[in-house]
Amino acid sequence: MHPLLLMLIVFVGYILMYRIYGRFISKKIFDISKRALVPSHEKNDGFDYVPTKKEIIFGHHFASIAGTGPIVGPAIAIIWGWVPAILWVFFGSIFIGAVHDFGVLITSMRNHGDSIASITGRYINRRTKVFFFIIGFLELWMFIAILGMVMAIIFSLYPGSVLPVWLEIPIAVLLGFMVYNNGKNYLSWSILAIIVMYLTVILGKFIPIGLGDFFGLPHTGGWTIILLIYAFIASVLPVTTLLQPRDFINSHQLLVAMGLMIVGVVVSSFSADFQMVAPAYNPDPSGAPSLWPFIFIIIACGAVSGFHAIVSSGTSSKQVDNERDSLFVGYGSMLMEGALATLVILAVAAGIGMGYTDSNGEVLSGIPAWTSHYASWGQAKGLVPKISAFVDGSANMIASTGLPKEYGLIIMGVFVASFAGTSLDTSTRLQRYFLHELFGKSIPVFRDKYFASAFVVVSAAILAFASGADGKGALLLWPLFVEINQVLAGLALLIVSIYLYGRGGRKWLFTGIPAIFMGIVTLWAAILNHFEFKNQQNVLLTVVNVIIIILAIWIIAEGVMKMIRFVRKPL
Repeated sequence: MHPLLLMLIVFVGYILMYRIYGRFISKKIFDISKRALVPSHEKNDGFDYVPTKKEIIFGHHFASIAGTGPIVGPAIAIIWGWVPAILWVFFGSIFIGAVHDFGVLITSMRNHGDSIASITGRYINRRTKVFFFIIGFLELWMFIAILGMVMAIIFSLYPGSVLPVWLEIPIAVLLGFMVYNNGKNYLSWSILAIIVMYLTVILGKFIPIGLGDFFGLPHTGGWTIILLIYAFIASVLPVTTLLQPRDFINSHQLLVAMGLMIVGVVVSSFSADFQMVAPAYNPDPSGAPSLWPFIFIIIACGAVSGFHAIVSSGTSSKQVDNERDSLFVGYGSMLMEGALATLVILAVAAGIGMGYTDSNGEVLSGIPAWTSHYASWGQAKGLVPKISAFVDGSANMIASTGLPKEYGLIIMGVFVASFAGTSLDTSTRLQRYFLHELFGKSIPVFRDKYFASAFVVVSAAILAFASGADGKGALLLWPLFVEINQVLAGLALLIVSIYLYGRGGRKWLFTGIPAIFMGIVTLWAAILNHFEFKNQQNVLLTVVNVIIIILAIWIIAEGVMKMIRFVRKPL
């Protein structure tokens, strides 16, 4: 299939399904109402709970859930072929991912903006709340610890992106000040902000920045420390100071980057070099695990991701202005992420064939370019190959519009790094919320945002530097991250199903069936991973993996028993 035709089919499908299935889920299954009291008004404190225009909260929500997830997952899963990748992204995001994000958002909004872990305790029992918290804490702990390394790698690959990424912060603070303190129009000022930010891209081209050694630490370790300090500061600031304005700028940046890629696909279609160079189906790539069930685990963001449940019930549910906005924020953001994942697939399945420089410095094109990059699972699965495949492929497509490739590389590097930075500060704030909800009553110091945020970044630093000064310690547990992430997705769908079950009828099936599917594929993958870790004699991963499996099965069992014993009444 031609890349342009594939893009058009997927995008039209998303638009139609948002209007048909999204509206059906919101109105017929969750009965959303504009008149319902929401946490942003119920608990408005001007700090965490703030009624927000849906366009702004959409920007925050999307920038937070996206990060590098919809890039790295599809960029490696393409090794099994572009057909299974695009099918999972398209159908997964519509019927599972978007329903998951929207369902958790609404359920949290109807439970005072509490986290999915606290809601688990309310609908099942306190024991399962603690179990859910452990799984969620592990995910955020690894995620925060790894993001410094991710951004360090991006800065190393594309040094021209460093200056624009850091200058975005004062631009965002100024935007927040002008909108919330001076009453300026948020749309016009945000457009001005994104224009200024892209002017810094030109500046980055002429002033590339490399960190080098940082007080004796390698650059990955140095960036990790700098970024964790930034994450602490961002976590203790009101959401209107940095979080919202930065994420709103990033939402514009998303539109620009995706717009350039879409135009690139259209213009590239006139070139004979632009075609699908990845195989349609490649069931047995060298060294790769089985397609079933691992494609459902590798492609998380872009199809369905448990991290989204933490965001939906963490920051977003505290800022949505009314329930009607939740469809656009929850369901719409997930479909937008699916659209981004689709463009990633096109970039690594077709764009890479327009020009790729291999490790020997040889410039390849067409099928040899793809084959060189995806020669084996071991060669393609690393973080650098995933990011570079997307950025290089995207820059190739953008270059067809007339924009020099070196600027395209910086733009896409800034795009990836900015979203990773957003995920970092949002994850730190979410971990702070987790600690507050779990320990705030028994250990009052955890109610203090400064102490809780410090605890989060220090614990992440301990993990990051557990293996040495390079800050790559999170890689010790990273093989479990995608597994934990999808376990969370299945459990979150289970909790939403219990909520709907209590409201009567068969509405719970619309989340219950996806919950069953995610439970099966993730536990299947976890069991296969268990045998792999044992064969590798990796005691740490084996033990942690067993703990995750036990906790997940326990929560599922107690959730199912709760539904069996349920005396139905409105929740």
